[in-house]
Amino acid sequence: MPPRLIRIVILLALALTARVVARAADNELTDGEKQDGWILLFDGKTPDGWVHDKTGQPIPAAAIEDGAINPKKVGKAYVPYYAKQKFENFTLSLNFKVTKGCNSGVFIRVADPKNPVQSGFEIQVMDSHGKEKLGKHEMGAVYDAQAAAKNASKPAGEWQHLEITAKGNTFTVRLNGELVNEADLNQWTEAGKNPDGSKNKFKTPLKDMAKSGYIGMQDHGQDAWYKNIKVREIK
Repeated sequence: MPPRLIRIVILLALALTARVVARAADNELTDGEKQDGWILLFDGKTPDGWVHDKTGQPIPAAAIEDGAINPKKVGKAYVPYYAKQKFENFTLSLNFKVTKGCNSGVFIRVADPKNPVQSGFEIQVMDSHGKEKLGKHEMGAVYDAQAAAKNASKPAGEWQHLEITAKGNTFTVRLNGELVNEADLNQWTEAGKNPDGSKNKFKTPLKDMAKSGYIGMQDHGQDAWYKNIKVREIK
C-alpha cells in the first residue's frame, strides 16, 4: 500500500476512534448533540436539579452510584424528578441497568409530582428479558395502557438504552435501538378503560392528560441505575 494511502487510512481510523470515544463518554454531550439542542439532565457527579417527590428537597448525593442515579437510594421517594424544567414535546434519551426481578419506570409529563401516576405517564422499566409475551406492566409498556409490541430487553445487569419521544398525543418508545411501542393517546377516550376494552387505573382519559410536565425515575423497591439522561425539545 502506498505511504500516502497508509496515512489516509490511519487518519480515518483515528477520526473514527475519536468519534467513538466522544459518543461513549458518560454523562456528557458531544459538540454535535449541543448543536442539535440536547440538554443534559444529569452530570454523573451531583444531584443538581433532581428533587424528592414528597419533600421537594434535593436528592442526596448517596443516590449517585458510579455515575448513575439509583432512585432506591433517594429514600422514601416514589419518583425523584428533574425539577428545573417541564417538558412538553421532546425526545428523552438515557441508559439504564436493572437488577434481577426489578420493577422501575421512567415518568414523563408529570404535572403534579405528589401524584405522578394520575398526573403523568410511566414508561415501564422492568427485568423482562426472555419473556415471550409482554403485558401492560412489562418493559417498554405505556404503563397500564399499552404493552410493548416486541421484547428487546437485555439481561439484568447489562446497560440498556431507552429513547422516548412525546409529541402531542403520540408516544414512541425505542429500546436498544428497536421500536417497541407506538401509542396514539387520542384512542384513550374513557377514564379507566383502554381501547382494547381492558381496564386501567387512570381517572382521566389519557387523551386529556397534561401535555407538559416533569421527568422522573421510579423507585419500586429494587435497585436500578440511570445515566446519560438527556432531552431534546421538539419545537
